[in-house]
Amino acid sequence: MTDFTPLKQLGLLTPMARPVSPAMNAYLEHYRLASLLTENTDLHAGFFEARGFQLWAQVWSPPKPQGTAFVVHGYFDHLGLYRHLLKLLLARGWRVVMWDLPGHGLSSGARASIDDFGDYVGCLSALTEEVTRLGLADGPWIGIGQSTGASILATDALTHGHQTRWDGLALLAPLVRPWGWQQSSWLHRVVSPFVRSVPRRFRPNTTDLGFADFLRRGDPLQPDRLALTWVSAMRDWIPLLMSMPPSELPVLILQGEQDFTVDWQWNLETLTDKFPNADVHRHPEARHHLVNEAKPIRTPLFHELSGFLAGYERRLDPHDALSSADPCPQETP
Repeated sequence: MTDFTPLKQLGLLTPMARPVSPAMNAYLEHYRLASLLTENTDLHAGFFEARGFQLWAQVWSPPKPQGTAFVVHGYFDHLGLYRHLLKLLLARGWRVVMWDLPGHGLSSGARASIDDFGDYVGCLSALTEEVTRLGLADGPWIGIGQSTGASILATDALTHGHQTRWDGLALLAPLVRPWGWQQSSWLHRVVSPFVRSVPRRFRPNTTDLGFADFLRRGDPLQPDRLALTWVSAMRDWIPLLMSMPPSELPVLILQGEQDFTVDWQWNLETLTDKFPNADVHRHPEARHHLVNEAKPIRTPLFHELSGFLAGYERRLDPHDALSSADPCPQETP
């Protein structure tokens, strides 16, 4: 299996020379990102420090960015898996900031674990400060989060209230509590004093079975255990989120109705209370991993996301970005 350890020697977030190093090229090819690195696209890659973690990040910049989209991935994920979303955002002319959460991908930290969800939010704040320092943070700012990534963005926005850094959020299959939480929470309380982790159960959380198979067999950055410290941190975070005052921030929520990873009906009710301006779109066939759903399902979901982004975009020369009349670019499977 491919070893990406050499990338950990890359150092701080910095511009990538062309051609990229063999180690970086191997990473981009493995996750099918290489084709997105065109001569008109700049790439910064490397690490930044936050909360005692060394966190892997990438910034993809098209000419004349429409703004900056901060992409926050889900639990067990890493940024290398977000090719479809990255392609959409670059095609629309957005600068894209992506990073691996602590304990995920190439970032440091105990695998798939966190002591406090506040650490996730603190790391996100450090990232926004770093890209601002580097001059890579043109406004407006849009946060796009999948599952746990959506919960991180929602927490950040609600914490800051009217002082939020965000102009809008897109929350994809957002996590507030997982599927079967009432039963599993009781079980967690019983076993957590004695067990530190349990084997991960790989269940297809997308109708793209090729992607599901890649997670099981082809991705060397996939954790294979569920850390109960992460579950404890989530359990402590849920009432914190519930206690926060609502926000008038514009929010798009995309949700699949075949999602058996999160308790999506309860979550939607909770989040629409917290974000009364939320625009919710449900897909009857979509499962959980919306950014990697099969193309017939992903296309209408991305169309909704594109329409949301269009509300923040300036009119550009058609050679610089897609026009808002064609909000969802054609894509390969």
